[in-house]
Amino acid sequence: MKALKTTWAIVLAVFFVLAYLLPLNGRLLWQPDETRYAEISREMLAQGDWVVPKLLGLRYFEKPVAGYWFNNISQLLFGDSNFAVRFASVFSTALSALLIFALAWLMWKNAHRAYLAVLIFLSMFLVFSVGTYSVLDPMIALWLTAAMTSYYLALRAQTTKGKLGGYVLLGLACGMGFMTKGFLALAVPVIAVIPIVIQQRKIKELLIYGPIAVVVAVLLSLPWGLAIAQREPDYWRYFFWVEHIQRFADKNNAQHKAPFWYYLPILIAAVLPWLALLPGSLLKGWRERVQRPELFFLLSWAIMPLIFFSIAKGKLLTYILPCMAPLALLMAAYAEDCVALLRTRVFKVNALLNGLFGVIGMVALVLIGAGLLPNVHLFTQDEWAKIIFGIAAFGGWLLFAVVSGRNNAQRWAWAAACPLLLCLLIGYAIPQQVVDSKQPQNFIRANIPVLSQSRYVLADDVGVAAGLAWELKRSDVLMFNQKGEVSYGLSYEDSRSHYISAGDFPQWLAQARKQGDVSLVLQLSRDESVPQNLPTADSVYEMHRLILLRYKQQP
Repeated sequence: MKALKTTWAIVLAVFFVLAYLLPLNGRLLWQPDETRYAEISREMLAQGDWVVPKLLGLRYFEKPVAGYWFNNISQLLFGDSNFAVRFASVFSTALSALLIFALAWLMWKNAHRAYLAVLIFLSMFLVFSVGTYSVLDPMIALWLTAAMTSYYLALRAQTTKGKLGGYVLLGLACGMGFMTKGFLALAVPVIAVIPIVIQQRKIKELLIYGPIAVVVAVLLSLPWGLAIAQREPDYWRYFFWVEHIQRFADKNNAQHKAPFWYYLPILIAAVLPWLALLPGSLLKGWRERVQRPELFFLLSWAIMPLIFFSIAKGKLLTYILPCMAPLALLMAAYAEDCVALLRTRVFKVNALLNGLFGVIGMVALVLIGAGLLPNVHLFTQDEWAKIIFGIAAFGGWLLFAVVSGRNNAQRWAWAAACPLLLCLLIGYAIPQQVVDSKQPQNFIRANIPVLSQSRYVLADDVGVAAGLAWELKRSDVLMFNQKGEVSYGLSYEDSRSHYISAGDFPQWLAQARKQGDVSLVLQLSRDESVPQNLPTADSVYEMHRLILLRYKQQP
């Protein structure tokens, strides 16, 4: 048993290093998400202000502060690097994996099943793709996983002290979730546990102990909540009404509007390389809900948030990340039962699906590289090396799919290795036109001499502006002609000078050039050219869709 535990620990450690840690510096920061979160934390550290989030020197109230604290600590530890920007997400995913192991042990007292659940979780497509990307979703997924684990402890507790402890932990997890992403962290656990409470007839217990969790969550959040209210009186009005009510329910104001069924195809891709296990796992949770209540607990945890996010008008694929933990646990239980009953067909189908995915990826890249797909021009003729990297990544997926299906699928767990080459090589396979439109660090670093000597730097895209601020270590990058997600911050009287409209630009430029050079960075749409109504620049630097107009100082 000890040797088995050691082997599993080594396997998981190696997998985590290869899939989560090594790739962090292998690709540039993506805009708008990664450049935004990198710059917000850099500004908070530079100003020594851990209370009020700001972006480009502007008030930025889309989220509470705890997620930024994670990023702040990461940058304090690892400096201003791409690794530091993404490490908070990786760290959160690692803690989620530990909670999954703990919950699996609580449910089944089976170390092998617990390790297997962690392996399935860490190798899920959505988990490793978002878990190595700088957004707040891995952090909120961590706190929701902690909340559900705490509630399971409370359900299992036989004493008043045990139940109190479980609900106190639940309150702490919900409080941290609220401080990371707002009221969503309070709503999702409640929605997830309603069917569980009804099935196990725990309504009275919830009514008795539930207020304890609420009080703990409030006490945890209150110091920062009062501090931000004192510093910025409008914070809570904007955050509650605009960022929650309008985004969730108002079809006219919701961001990223999508139909109800939006998450169904995303869920199919999200659980790769374990897709074949998904239907059986869900059916097992439902069919055995009475004799195995822990499976119904996991089923409710996975399905209820999925329904909740499907109802919302605004949708993003990252929103369903919290559903992956219970799905991994359900899949581990289902897979072990299939092995015990010698049902290998599901593992053969899983190997087939993974092999098909690898083949489709390889064939698609070959066709794109050969120019055989009409209207698809991702790579230029001199980017053959990137195509080879991409083919190798999908080839690795195919290879391990074959391994997992050999010998009557006895090595089915090797499916977890399918994404490894993709994780390691994807940063080297990104087409240059994508790099130059979505990863502005490349363009900025190529023009550092010009940008660093400029008295004023402007950009017409928030993501690009955040990338400029991050690379140049300055928070005074101005917005040109577009306000985007910093519209609220620009509405304050003391921040209006951070925005220059196209109509005001010539007059503003004439005054600005007296103080030094001016750099204007434009992100053009496909086939768009530089607007003709702009003053003639002294020099122009172009890289695909990014353009730098330099205006030299004039007396």
